[in-house]
Order: sequence, then C-alpha cells, then structure tokens
Amino acid sequence: MRLSGSITALATPFTAAGELDLDAWRRLLQQQLDAGTQALVVAGSTGEAAALFAAEYDTLLRTAVEAVAGRVPVLAGTGQSSTARTIEQTRRAGALGADAALVVVPPYVRPTQAGLAAHYRAVADDGALPLVLYNVPVRTGCDLLPETVAGLAQHPRIAGIKEACAEPERMQALLALREEGFAVLSGDDPTAARAMLAGADGVVSVVSNVVPAAMRRLCELARGGDEDAALALDARLRPVYDFAALESNPIPVKALLFRAGLGHGLRLPLTGLDAAHADAAARTAALTEELERACRDTLAA
Repeated sequence: MRLSGSITALATPFTAAGELDLDAWRRLLQQQLDAGTQALVVAGSTGEAAALFAAEYDTLLRTAVEAVAGRVPVLAGTGQSSTARTIEQTRRAGALGADAALVVVPPYVRPTQAGLAAHYRAVADDGALPLVLYNVPVRTGCDLLPETVAGLAQHPRIAGIKEACAEPERMQALLALREEGFAVLSGDDPTAARAMLAGADGVVSVVSNVVPAAMRRLCELARGGDEDAALALDARLRPVYDFAALESNPIPVKALLFRAGLGHGLRLPLTGLDAAHADAAARTAALTEELERACRDTLAA
C-alpha cells in the first residue's frame, strides 16, 4: 500500500442528542469521495476517538468501510497509551475491514526513544494491519525523532509517517527516509504545501473535512511541482487554516460542518466554538464554498 495525496482525518458527526449521526457520517464520506479525497482516517484525534465508546468506534469504522467499498484506503486510529491496548485496537480495526492503522505516539506516558521503537515494532510485528506512525508532540507530550523513525522505516509492516511538526528541518530529515515502501505525509495543514513541494507524499488534513476538493487540487499542484499555482492556492486557503487553529481541533472545523448540515457539536470536555468567533465562522464558511466550487470545476475539467 502506498499512501499519497489528500487524506482526510474525518470529524465524527453527532446528533443534537449527542449520539452518532450516521446519516451525516455517510454524507460526509460521500462528499469526500466525490471531491477526490485519496484516503480517509476514521477515529483519529479529529474524530474525537477518546470520546467514543467501543461500539461506536466499531459502527463508524464498519460504516466507512462499507460506504467506501474499496475505492480509497480507510485508515483507523488505533493508538493508545499502552502497547498491549494498541495491539488490541489494531486487531479490532483489522477485523472491521480497515486497510491500515494510524498509530499516534503513546499519549501522556512519555516513553523514551527506545520505548517508542519497541512499541511500534511490537504493534507492527503483531501483523494485524500496516501501520502509519503519527507524531504530534504538542498533543502527546513526546516527540518521535527522525533517528528513531529511520530504524522503524525498514519494517515491512510500517508504511509511513504522519508528521505534525511544522519545522522545515524536521520534514527534510524525514524526506531522507522516503522510499517505495515508506511514505512521508504532512500532518500540518499550514505547511503541507511546502512539505509536498519539498517531496512529501501528501497530507493528512483537518481542513479537508470542509474543503476536500481544494485540498485535492493543492496536492496535485504541489506534488506535480507547480510551485506558483500551489502557493497561490495555499494562500487562498490560509484563512481556513487560521480559522481551524482558533480553538482546539476539532472545535472550529466542526463549527463549519454544522453550518453545512453535518452534525451538532462535540463531546465534553470539548465545547462548541466561542460566540466571539461567529463572524469568523460565517466568513470562513463562505470562503470554503467559493473554494470548493472553483476547485471542483477545475478537477472536473
């Protein structure tokens, strides 16, 4: 499996009563497919995985696998704070039909680099699914360093890394490890164009929940080496990136999804977007509609 291009870290829609909104979920999946999204992540941090019950996790993933029907890869978030629980969750995702597991650095426990290497090797050796490493130190409190990734990249069951550190030096260090069996993916929307222009395979995106066609087009331009056009589109997307960073992810993007009729709110301890950002939400929603129309027309042509 070779992951590339525009990959959406899906938000999880809820009803006004706080239950899974499976109708909105299916519509969100279809919108992503229609816009050309090239892989989907179910129950990652954007999907509020920590707030999902086991049965809900199963329902979301099973429904996604059925709806996608093999058209694009479906990745399941399976990372836990312990290795044994991560293996268990990865087996669960494999049994439900996922194509790969997105495995975040174990949050909160702060293992050493040796511990991280042993953790990922144990999950990969178990063989339930191919793994994509996921490094996001601001959330986990632990940084998976490039030298540790270098050792893991040779494992036949480790298919790539989603790197959320924005520094260009970090991406350059990882790009040196990129090869046929190991993809390097940006996990940071505001710097994804730069990363892809430098050689990254794609982006695991939050904003592509609301601008899937625009992110697909950005990936095409950047991965195709059209720097001027890629940077011009990236500049038009900048207000969307900025809005998505106003509060903790996925609060802002779920506010935009709500305006689009896809779900109602979040689960505690996350709360809805502060009313002070209502005008920004309205402006950003209008911009997303404009960008999507333009990019859908371009992709269709």
